[in-house]
Amino acid sequence: MRPQNTPGEARIDKVRNNPYPIGMSITDRSPTMPGINEQATLTSKGQITLPKAIRQALGVTTGGKVSFELRGGEVIVTRADAKHEDPAIGAFLGLLEQDIRQGKHVGNLPDDLAQAMLANLEHSVDINEDIEGEVAL
Repeated sequence: MRPQNTPGEARIDKVRNNPYPIGMSITDRSPTMPGINEQATLTSKGQITLPKAIRQALGVTTGGKVSFELRGGEVIVTRADAKHEDPAIGAFLGLLEQDIRQGKHVGNLPDDLAQAMLANLEHSVDINEDIEGEVAL
């Protein structure tokens, strides 16, 4: 049985040595993490300081790296060493890394494929939309 905890109490994440609120999963923080809404001021050099709550939630300390991803009008900030959320993309990136390490030739995309991808760049997709027709798995 888990010991009773007082509100606002934190435990230490033994892997990253960072405090985290009680009730937050150590291995996957996103499903149980309460929303955090913080602001930062942009300096004249284009720099910001990540608010402490964000640094702690990401498990980033001094010298740590973060990645920025622009999705529409939002910026997604993640730890640079965090695993990619999409298992298919993660598997692809793993294979690509393997090929590069083994010295295999990695070339450019064919022009027609690159043009088709650029043409569909702003195409919105509803992932909850029903699929029409047959699907072969």
